[in-house]
Amino acid sequence: MPPVTTPERRTIELPREDTDSQLDTPWSVVIHNDPVNLMSYVTHVIRKIFGYPEREAQRLMLQVHEQGRSIVWTGARERAEHYVRELHGFQLLSTIERAD
Repeated sequence: MPPVTTPERRTIELPREDTDSQLDTPWSVVIHNDPVNLMSYVTHVIRKIFGYPEREAQRLMLQVHEQGRSIVWTGARERAEHYVRELHGFQLLSTIERAD
């Protein structure tokens, strides 16, 4: 029987992405208007998830209603994705986008 040999190990260099700038990029949570949810419900959900006072939650809800969308929070991508999942749990149409 021939002796057992191990394969030669090689290191492969992958192109480095600029992850530092990607991590620093702020992301916005956007709530979009829909024909289903009541304005009072949208206000309630914004208050519950983001902890905004009534007046601020109403302002954001009216922006959604009148302009079709509102940026309700901006920050780290992971947290933005978390907020969108929560909003989806309340049946609100929401997305994330890179902040300007």
